[in-house]
Amino acid sequence: MNTEIKSSVWEERLSYQENFPKPDSGFASPYSQDRARIIHSASFRRLQAKTQVLGLGDSDFYRTRLTHSMEVAQIGSGICERLRNKYEGQMFEEWIPSLHLIEAICLAHDIGHPAFGHGGEIALNYCMQNHGGFEGNGQTLRIVSRLGEFDSKHGLNLTRRTILGLIKYPAIYEDVTNNNFKKIQEKTIKLNLDCYKPPKCIHKEESKILKWALEPFSEKDKTLYQSIKKCDIQLKEDLSNQADIKHYKTLYKSFDTSIMELADDIAYGIHDLEDAIALNLITKDLWTDPKKGVHNILVQNLDTNALKVLKLDSAEKLSDLLFAGDKNSRKHAISKLVRLLVQNISIHENHNFEHPLLSYQAQLPENIEVILKALKNFVFNIVVKSPEVQLLEYKGQKIVLELFEVLYANPERLLPKNTYEVFKNSSNPCRDLCDFISGMTDNYATKMYQKLFMPSMGSIFDKL
Repeated sequence: MNTEIKSSVWEERLSYQENFPKPDSGFASPYSQDRARIIHSASFRRLQAKTQVLGLGDSDFYRTRLTHSMEVAQIGSGICERLRNKYEGQMFEEWIPSLHLIEAICLAHDIGHPAFGHGGEIALNYCMQNHGGFEGNGQTLRIVSRLGEFDSKHGLNLTRRTILGLIKYPAIYEDVTNNNFKKIQEKTIKLNLDCYKPPKCIHKEESKILKWALEPFSEKDKTLYQSIKKCDIQLKEDLSNQADIKHYKTLYKSFDTSIMELADDIAYGIHDLEDAIALNLITKDLWTDPKKGVHNILVQNLDTNALKVLKLDSAEKLSDLLFAGDKNSRKHAISKLVRLLVQNISIHENHNFEHPLLSYQAQLPENIEVILKALKNFVFNIVVKSPEVQLLEYKGQKIVLELFEVLYANPERLLPKNTYEVFKNSSNPCRDLCDFISGMTDNYATKMYQKLFMPSMGSIFDKL
């Protein structure tokens, strides 16, 4: 297959199959158009008012979903530049995504996540438990392929390769749901939603777009790419201590997705660490704690080459920079950590796949991957699981639950007219209500909740 034909397959849009006119390619490349459609979409703009880790409103310093997505795009483009320099003239080079393509994928990767972080996601999955479920990555695919404002039928109508890059988990909700959770859920109460965490997936309604994205691959590649790992564990009679019960999960991702996920992990593990240190949620004592901290893991895994990339004599120097107490030193340390991770990424090949977009994978060497995992776990355990953050997350869950309940019971009275028309004529009205609520920002959801449930709040002149 020559390069021109190969490119055209991945630059196709779903609308082409329905004789829609193709956009003028003289203005911008297909992937540049994808990036522009994402940036100018309402879903992307709303990320500026959606929680990343820390609740909005407590400070104007730390990251929102929007700033996080911009940082993921910057890191993703840096990874691709690094790979292109590393593999210049080699077989991998022609499949390394262009900067416009990887930026489009990275900028869009979170647009399906609802208000109030993962707490909002879990609350919506609870509301949708009998109506197809809800998962943030699945909602991202739903927005770009169906709900986005560029095309009434095809959403943002992105190219096939951009769509493929956004599919982190190529399986539908029903196929990866572990039904053991239903038995656990029967014993729980609505005030605790821990067992309603959704499986990583897409929604059944987007099966068509998944099938279309995979059309260029062989049947063997399609089957392997969509394979699922089942991890059933015998339930105990009293349903106690079920922490090991997990949903099923997909095993493989495309090449572009592997780059985007590394960029996402780096942004989460390192930039959210910066926020937490700046706000004194993470102290040097916690960082160097032998059991909970990361310092010892750095000492054990920063070999001579890694220290050379960091331009430091020892891991101790890095820790000193992070906690020097001034923003410049902290920023230099964060920059060094990002550089360390990006420069150590390489391409590995899984020979079980035939097509390069599935066989090629961006990976870190084991010792550097250990550091990244330790950083992510540290931020999660110390910051995300802290009572202060969990309190805000729980409050967000309550807002989502009660909005869903009252809007479903009173759609004609309370939904915006255009939303009500979609709801009224839908074969699955709960999905359309879920689309409406998941698109809300933290502030919009909070204001609507206050107008509905707080007697002293709200008038017909208020703007949501």
